[in-house]
Formats: sequence, structure tokens, C-alpha cells
Amino acid sequence: MGSFWLPALIILWGLLLFGGLLGSADAERTRRMPRPTRMLSSLVLVIVAWSFALIHRESPAADAALLVANGMTLGFIGDLFMAKLILKDERHVLGGIGAFGLGHIAYIAAFLRLADRLGLEASTARWGALIAFWLVGLVCWYLVIYRPSTERGTLHLAALPYALLLATTAGIASGLALHDGRFFPMALGALLFLISDLILAARLFNQTYFRWIDDWVWLTYGPAQMLIVVGTGLLLASLP
Repeated sequence: MGSFWLPALIILWGLLLFGGLLGSADAERTRRMPRPTRMLSSLVLVIVAWSFALIHRESPAADAALLVANGMTLGFIGDLFMAKLILKDERHVLGGIGAFGLGHIAYIAAFLRLADRLGLEASTARWGALIAFWLVGLVCWYLVIYRPSTERGTLHLAALPYALLLATTAGIASGLALHDGRFFPMALGALLFLISDLILAARLFNQTYFRWIDDWVWLTYGPAQMLIVVGTGLLLASLP
């Protein structure tokens, strides 16, 4: 069933996400993608992730598939927060940060579980990639969120550990990809996730504007989640 079901879901995800670009522009010309297609595209990836968890439930690394499925589910909850479908006041951003942060903890745990399964030990390259991304996360937080703000509050401080958490996901996945190319999709996905959040942070904290900025958040975020979910599924399928 997976040989038909999963490709069909991925095609559906692509149609929902990229097809949203055919929608009507908003008054400020920040977005064409309608909220329903964005939310549905994320929900489809939740179904994909849990499908992989079901398919690989007998695998020695089945817990990695479960962790990614939970991570994607938390990401979808984060999407609902950011779309103000759970909370409509300013707390929706903190809710989104919390959900996405927990999701990334699940992703990190999944990547480390797969590394153990493959016998990949910590190396200088892996630590170097992690430290490099920590520095990137810290610098981006300072330049994009903290420094430009004249009034700093809880959100500005909460954004720092969140930025470092996203950087940790990208750093660990990139370090593992240096040893095993099967981690490359997850590394690229984690990098795109970080880029997406930088665009979103500039929008939320500094009122940054360029044409279709909100669409660019999703054009990086959606593929990021897809690469993490599908990349993990493909790696699991390659295990003996």
C-alpha cells in the first residue's frame, strides 16, 4: 500500500502548497497562499509521517519514525498557533514557538537514534558542524531579533533558545550528513526550516516587508518539513 499511498500523499502535499500560489493576493501583497491550503499541506505531512511510522513499526529503528511523526504533529500544532486558529491574541507566537521547539527536540532525538543504529560516532566534523550552526543561530538572533528592537520583552528572550534549538537540529543533521549521505535530505530540511524562521522573525519583530514575504516563509518551511519527514522515511527503508 505504501508504494502507492505515500507518493500520492506527496503529490497532494505539493499541489496544496504550491497550488496556493494561484490564490488571490492580499491587500498588502504579502501572500497568495490561502490559509486552508497551507494548513492542509501541513496536515498531509502529518499523515505521511505517521504512515512511515506504521510501515516501519517492526524496524529496529521504529522509535526514530515515531519521534519524527510526533515532531511533525507538533509542527502542525505550531502552524495552527501561528495561524491564530488556537489563540487569537499575542500569545499565539509563544504557543507556536513552544510547539515547534518540542517538535525539534523530537527530530534531534530521531537523528541521534538513527546515528546510533548506523554506528556513527561523534567526530570532530560533527562537533564542528554543530558549533558552526550554534554561532549562526546566535548571530542571526542578535541581528534579526534583538539588536533592531527598541523595546524587548519575553518573546525576544524566548526567541534565543528557540533559535539555538533550530540551529542544533541543522547542526546535528549536517554533521551526520558529512558521514552518511542519507542524512542529506534531513540536513537540507533543517537548514530550510532555519531560513524560514529567520524570514518569519524579521516579519514579526521588525515588520520587515518585501513582496510575497509570507509566501516565502511557507515556500521554505513546507519543503523543510517534507525533507525531514520523507528523508527519515527513506533512510529507514534503506536499513537492513
